[in-house]
Amino acid sequence: MAVPTAVEDLLTRFEDALLAEAFSDAPFVSEAATHIISAGGKRFRPLLVFLSAQFGGDVDEDDLIGAALVVELTHVASLYHDDVMDEAELRRGAPSANAKWGNSIAILVGDYLFSRASARVAKLGVEYVSLQAETFTRLVQGQIAETRGPGEDEKPLEHHLQVIADKTGSLIATSAVFGGMVSGASPQIIDALRAYGEELGVVFQLSDDVIDITSEETGKTPGTDLREGVPTLPTLMLDSSTNPDDAELKSLIDGDLESEDALAAALEGLRGHPVMDRAKAEVRRRAELARSHLAVLPEGEAKDTLAEVCTELVERSA
Repeated sequence: MAVPTAVEDLLTRFEDALLAEAFSDAPFVSEAATHIISAGGKRFRPLLVFLSAQFGGDVDEDDLIGAALVVELTHVASLYHDDVMDEAELRRGAPSANAKWGNSIAILVGDYLFSRASARVAKLGVEYVSLQAETFTRLVQGQIAETRGPGEDEKPLEHHLQVIADKTGSLIATSAVFGGMVSGASPQIIDALRAYGEELGVVFQLSDDVIDITSEETGKTPGTDLREGVPTLPTLMLDSSTNPDDAELKSLIDGDLESEDALAAALEGLRGHPVMDRAKAEVRRRAELARSHLAVLPEGEAKDTLAEVCTELVERSA
């Protein structure tokens, strides 16, 4: 993906600012708070902040870096909490904070990073604080809904899509909006960036859902969510099937997948099932919907890069 040079420069500057923002007067807090940050990451949300800032006027780079810090600190803080909820042992190839220091420390470090995000957003202004608060509400709401599971009157697939929209789409949308706000972009452009980011967040997660089944070719461990019984787009589509021929595969997936043989059989069954083509088609459809929201944006490198993001998310799950 071709990223404009000006954005690359901002990302380089951002990396140092992110580490500095996580530091504390207490050495242990600094160590724990930079644990996930130091392991690297895509910095996808800051990238969207910087790209979206290309559609307005001149920007104050300190404010732009500050906006990117708010969304990335919020994201990283949520990872600490997610790992506790999921009882995860690894994060970005390294021991998770909860595995290393225990659940209580991991939760408190997440809270510390949320507080750092709050301090940063306060410097940007009331409108930014309000949007950050709304976003945080949706993040928590999505986590509660995921933990509780679908209600009796909810369709599991619709519930899954709403959880994704709240847990992933909301912060990605806010990243795009923050960039537009800092640059003074028009309301029309900001609305387009919000719609694009919201849809892109859903595509981002749905492509991960597909990759969990197909990831043998990408070097990632396949079937992680499948083994843990985490709902994904392909398994939820299969669950909704009324074809009696699917009963055996459904039973296998709903059973104990701890053994390598059972997991391999479930993966083989899913990979050869038409549901995978349907899931990939849905990722493509949602990616095109995200791309369509870019139509009102001025032509240029930034718009081209935002469109390329959609293409890459489709290709990684193809």
